[in-house]
Amino acid sequence: MRALIPLILLSLGALAHGAELTVTVGGAPAEGTLVVQIYDSANAFGDFRDPAREFRVQLADGTEHRFEDVPTGTIAVLAFVDENDNGFLDKNFIGIPRETLGISNNYRPKGPPAFQRASFDMPVGGARDIDIELFRVLGNRGRLGVGVGVVGQSSPYVGSSETVLQPIPAITYNGERLQWLGPNIQYGVAGSGKFRLAVSASYRIGAYEEDDSPVLDGLGDRDGTLLAGLGMRYEIPGGINLLARYEHDVLDRIGGGQARLRLSKAFQAGIVRLVPQVAVNWLGADLANYDFGVPASAATPERPEWNVGSAVSLEVGFGSFIELTEDWRIILNLSLEQFDDSVGDSPIVDTDRVVRGFAAITYVF
Repeated sequence: MRALIPLILLSLGALAHGAELTVTVGGAPAEGTLVVQIYDSANAFGDFRDPAREFRVQLADGTEHRFEDVPTGTIAVLAFVDENDNGFLDKNFIGIPRETLGISNNYRPKGPPAFQRASFDMPVGGARDIDIELFRVLGNRGRLGVGVGVVGQSSPYVGSSETVLQPIPAITYNGERLQWLGPNIQYGVAGSGKFRLAVSASYRIGAYEEDDSPVLDGLGDRDGTLLAGLGMRYEIPGGINLLARYEHDVLDRIGGGQARLRLSKAFQAGIVRLVPQVAVNWLGADLANYDFGVPASAATPERPEWNVGSAVSLEVGFGSFIELTEDWRIILNLSLEQFDDSVGDSPIVDTDRVVRGFAAITYVF
């Protein structure tokens, strides 16, 4: 029995002090601050937030760094150079790291990272040596993605209820400040931590053509226009992301603007990242009447005049990102938007909800 006591105490000590990890870093500058973060949660690792442990060392001390009390079990390691010594990993507007970094298993994602590809087993009371080569996720000139996709949307208008599917090219660009995804573009102007601000622009597709349905005949085609404005992102504790944006019709083809307030949270399962989200949308009176109203000049006994005014809608849905390889990925988005009565009661509207979807497969250079 007495012989077992030292073994028990040794085991308890190993549990209390975790394990020892030696990280050899390649591709680092000669000087600066290296931050090494240990993750034991796939969801936290996917956002590079809330690490289980964090260590800060000086690159001038060499390329090999030994850390004690490292969490045991399945873990992943992120190492990054805190280039401006602000205490956190700088990100662009949509959350992609801007600073030089490296990941265990020398995993080099070009989008949200998958814990499964970076993780390894850390034994209780044991020691491991790993090599991490630093790189820039966005490269020297940003990342260009090309692929094919399909968009779909149900129609809310009377006599035009069929869902329309349309194939499109899927072209993306992500840089330190500039991001471009299809008809949307944004440029970061402030912030690189939890709070980030960007100017944005998007092409707003016309709601309908008058030959889409007999009830729309005489209203004229609804043309597209260019919206531009300001967007804000804030990372709320717990991995919840807040997006607030307002954009205005800068071409003044229709007038007015629209706003959006969205909450989202990402969950990681293997190579699949799922992002449930809920949003409140506001549509200014000019845009709402353009899409859903009936002007007095086009009113008929069967289609009376209807003034929508401004409109509010609730939108729920999810986005999904599937990393097939470090270069290939599948992107999916599906949402349901529920309009308020000012839209739903319009004489040209058949249903007060719209379903939208987007799917694409892309290759990132």
